[in-house]
Amino acid sequence: MRYRNATLFLALAAAWGAAFMAIKAGLAPDLFGPAPVLFAAVRYDVAGVIMLGYAAYATDHPRPVGAREWAAVAVGAVFLIAGYHAFLFVGETDPAVTSAGAAVIVSLSPVMTTFFARAFLPEERLTAVGVAGLLLGLVGVVLLARPDPGNLLAGGVVAKGLVFGAVLCFSFGSVITRWLDAGIPIETMEAYAMVGGALLMHAVSLAIGESPAVAVDALTGPEALAGLAAMGYLSLVASAAGFLVYFDLLDRLGPIEINLVSYVAPVFAAVTGFLFLGEVVDLLTAVGFCIILVGFLLLKRRELRRELPVLRRAIAGTRDGD
Repeated sequence: MRYRNATLFLALAAAWGAAFMAIKAGLAPDLFGPAPVLFAAVRYDVAGVIMLGYAAYATDHPRPVGAREWAAVAVGAVFLIAGYHAFLFVGETDPAVTSAGAAVIVSLSPVMTTFFARAFLPEERLTAVGVAGLLLGLVGVVLLARPDPGNLLAGGVVAKGLVFGAVLCFSFGSVITRWLDAGIPIETMEAYAMVGGALLMHAVSLAIGESPAVAVDALTGPEALAGLAAMGYLSLVASAAGFLVYFDLLDRLGPIEINLVSYVAPVFAAVTGFLFLGEVVDLLTAVGFCIILVGFLLLKRRELRRELPVLRRAIAGTRDGD
């Protein structure tokens, strides 16, 4: 068990990185391509039920109680689940948004979370170096988007903007959840947020004219095996199993180190995108990723300097008697 934490960390990065490829595969025109929000909703129908069972098993507080706890669940449902995944799935329908490209844009989440924390939490403060880190992160996204002022539809700029919108939803929701400080176990909050987010995405899917028949066709039609594989992976591996590993590592490593998963996941997104979908990572995607990573390191330099010795001990298996 010496390398348990390192193994779980890499497994989580692999599960969440490959999820971008699974989303892309499931959004094929003959699968969920015509109904991306419905795709995201069905994913969390399955994952939400599993997480409800896990919350009932793992905590002595399996149901939200009181206005503040329900408010935290509502924020999670609207921003962390529905907003994030609806924007991400719609963005990935564009052929110009590769699995790796989406993963790199999403890796900006810790940077934007820090920005929102500095803006909304009075105890936080953004230094000059922190501002530089934030700006570097945004430069990385601009490099990925490669906007053409004469034609914003070219090169998937709008789609990449939607993925960035997903990042903003997730980052803002994370900070507001922290601000609420409801004291609800994270397992319970995630479970109810998943269910609530799934219901909200079903409502949005119907409102924008997506047909429920798309899900039936994708999961029972000629390409059902591919549709079931994508849905099964996203619901069972990336969501249910992924969050179980996340909860375990959060206790062992803490929130700062867990952020580093965002910077390993794009590697797995690139590899799986190449192996299963034939996607090739271009130079600007790699450069954009490096710039976003530097921005994160500048923003989190103090926390990382303080926590890295703990991380090294945890990965080596010396923490908690491992």
